[in-house]
Amino acid sequence: MSDLSRLCIHTATTKPWSVEIAIEQYARAGVAGITVWRDALSDRDPAAVGRRIRDAGLEAVSLCRGGFFAAVERETRRRAVEENLRAVEEAAALGAPVVVLVCGADSGQALETSRRQIVEGIGAISARAREAGVRLAVEPLHPMYADEKSAISTMQSANDICDEISAQNVGVAVDVYHIWWDPNAPAEIRRCGAAGRLFAFHVCDWRVPTGDLLLDRALMGEGCIDVPRFRRIVEESGFEGYHEVEIFSTRYWSMDQSNYLDQIIEAYRRQV
Repeated sequence: MSDLSRLCIHTATTKPWSVEIAIEQYARAGVAGITVWRDALSDRDPAAVGRRIRDAGLEAVSLCRGGFFAAVERETRRRAVEENLRAVEEAAALGAPVVVLVCGADSGQALETSRRQIVEGIGAISARAREAGVRLAVEPLHPMYADEKSAISTMQSANDICDEISAQNVGVAVDVYHIWWDPNAPAEIRRCGAAGRLFAFHVCDWRVPTGDLLLDRALMGEGCIDVPRFRRIVEESGFEGYHEVEIFSTRYWSMDQSNYLDQIIEAYRRQV
């Protein structure tokens, strides 16, 4: 694929760069969109960052991340709701239409309990998000993260959560790194599309062998995920948004980021 008009890169992908440098370099390379991680906004005015993004000719695609609603302690859950409301306000100021949710889990309680708390937490912020013009994208994570990061491990679980909440601004983020292994994922992506809640599509690859389950993601085409197949499925299901490159990789963060950006674009052209 040679067209970069739907390429978005997450600032965490080029983590050594500040958000200001990322904006400048993405725009210079012809990238169309940027997803901002909240840590990149530290000590910055989100509205000013949003203006910088637009002035560079980029589109703010989403803000990562909200979530972590599940906890044994009630006070922890209350603080999580407050933090997610702040994330919604940051997204609105930034001009990002979506907040991606890593929903959380607590190993001190049953997954079913964590899932109930996730429903309650999203329900507590969805109305304010709707008022702010912000959509909430539930991102199912690989089951290896079910202990503390997310009790939502499959597309089916994400769809079921959305059905229960039943809010038009609550949908799903499809990340191939987390769902490529699931034989039911294609059917659940189509279910998601039929309900009009395919809000985001994240791409990278699963390195074989993987040196670190969190910090050794690969460029598209370097691993075992059939990224083009997943692109076809999401687009056949009605998705028309950006293809967001999200790669956590200490090996890539240690190299010259300008060269790395060139590699990202080349991998995108060939594999997405």
